[in-house]
Amino acid sequence: MPEGDTVWLTARNLNAALAGQRLTGFDLRVPTHADADLTGSTIDEVVSRGKHLLIRIGDHSLHSHLKMEGAWHLYRQGSGWRRPAFEARVILETLDWQAVGFALGITELLPIELESTAVGHLGPDLLGRDWDPAEATRRLLADPGLPVIIAILDQRNLAGIGNEYANELCFLRGLLPTRPIGAVLDVAGLLATAHRLLRANRERSIRSTTGDLRPGRTNWVYARAGLPCRRCGTRIERGRVGRGPLLQRDAYWCPHCQV
Repeated sequence: MPEGDTVWLTARNLNAALAGQRLTGFDLRVPTHADADLTGSTIDEVVSRGKHLLIRIGDHSLHSHLKMEGAWHLYRQGSGWRRPAFEARVILETLDWQAVGFALGITELLPIELESTAVGHLGPDLLGRDWDPAEATRRLLADPGLPVIIAILDQRNLAGIGNEYANELCFLRGLLPTRPIGAVLDVAGLLATAHRLLRANRERSIRSTTGDLRPGRTNWVYARAGLPCRRCGTRIERGRVGRGPLLQRDAYWCPHCQV
């Protein structure tokens, strides 16, 4: 599942291949931008902002979000694709590379001065150069009654956390997902743990919160409902947390280790 670390690594790899290169092909396969053509323009940089990816090309910013199924692939010219062509939403070509965005949840081409309309609402980015834990704390505590798992999933509070990390963070900090964020005694410690986790995983192809990269050993509680807790052996539970059915998120927890 794409989270902030996945998007950071994607942006780094795309930037290494494409920054400073002239586009020899430009194809946006979305109706609102089907006629757009930046062929001949130079790609300035590729950056991540939380779970959003921005490809800056002259006066434009190509904004994408992977959502659940999306991915960006890099291929040497002439290589076969590893996903079906009907899933391609973006094809950027240079002399040496094809960058293909598959099944992207969001694809939009913006004037560079309007980039903030796509990402300006985001809170401090855990993997950004401007990471600001004090500002993230202020935002989190602005709604103290919100369940902790929902508060840290809200990208307006801090950017980069998805459902997997949110559940694992609650376990690592000994917090029930339903505990109000205002009742968390050490919000600074929660954010420090989140920062360490994403930094530790940002260059890995396999995400792990346990420190173990072996299959089936990478998570403490996420997607482990009914299995024994790795610390105490209590059965991991699963439920839905949030305000209203449309805002509810899957939660996993150990009823012994988390209070």
